[in-house]
Amino acid sequence: KDHSEITKEKPRPTWLRRWKQFWSAPVTAFLGNVVMYFTFLFLFSYVLLMDFKPAPPHGPSNSEIILYFWVFTMVCEEIRQGFFVGSMPVAQKVKQYLQDSWNHVDITALMLFIIFLSNHNVSPCRMFEGSYEAGRTIFCFDFMVFTLRLIHIFAVNKQLGPKIIIVRKMMKDVFFFLFFLGVWLIAYGVATEGLLHPSDMRLMWILRRVFYRPYLQIFGQIPLDEIDEAPPCTNTYANWLVILLLVVFLLVANILLLNLLIAMFSYTFSKVQGNSDIYWKFQRYNLIVEYHNRPALAPPFIIISHIHTFIKRKIRKVETLLFRHIFTKLVVV
Repeated sequence: KDHSEITKEKPRPTWLRRWKQFWSAPVTAFLGNVVMYFTFLFLFSYVLLMDFKPAPPHGPSNSEIILYFWVFTMVCEEIRQGFFVGSMPVAQKVKQYLQDSWNHVDITALMLFIIFLSNHNVSPCRMFEGSYEAGRTIFCFDFMVFTLRLIHIFAVNKQLGPKIIIVRKMMKDVFFFLFFLGVWLIAYGVATEGLLHPSDMRLMWILRRVFYRPYLQIFGQIPLDEIDEAPPCTNTYANWLVILLLVVFLLVANILLLNLLIAMFSYTFSKVQGNSDIYWKFQRYNLIVEYHNRPALAPPFIIISHIHTFIKRKIRKVETLLFRHIFTKLVVV
């Protein structure tokens, strides 16, 4: 045979198949989700800052309704990822879904939005000023959580990807540091409050001086008259003892504990930086697998993919049942 016949190329796929392969590729799904997520955050910030009306007949506006529908499509996608991806039992699917820490961020953001929606938009609480301010507060915190979700996008970058892992591991070091700092802060705050203001019974001012004042003193806010706007008469007899406690507190907090935190950060950084290439490749692989299993369309258009998948599965199920019924009839005959 001729050599050209042996090395004959396969027929080129049709333009429709190439178009489908392009839109279903993980890189296309990733870029589409990034663009649409930035659009979602822009819409969220616009509604929060400029188009958030307190009560009828003003709210909710059209942009707010679009935002609600957008979040609804995101909830549908999280349900699909948690319950309908893979062939494992449902319990194992949910367990695998919860193993990803970024899914915890998604659940937190969506749960905050649902709490805001149930207490603020659907119920008549929107008509009252007090509940409106509470709903707006939840709305602001929810925007922060959605914005922090952007960090996951940088995992694809070779330089920034390992830094995300470093920051995540450093957060664990911060929790250990806050535990030791909290012990000293409570001890010093309660002692100084009892010495300086023994006759003050205002609970909010007591809590403020016990927690807020010692924390600011770590960063140099030492004068008490600049922190408390209207402090009551202090016990001047115990000032010398308070100064001694302040010296010990700053010595432990500023020198001992902060240097301990810096040492923990340095150890974590050097540990991860030495294997940064391995960490980045593993993180990039997980990101590719995640977007390989996702629909091609991004929210809010992802609802089209969900409807298409639902209809396709139902049609296949009906066709399978019909085929089994006909086959059974033929066997009986």
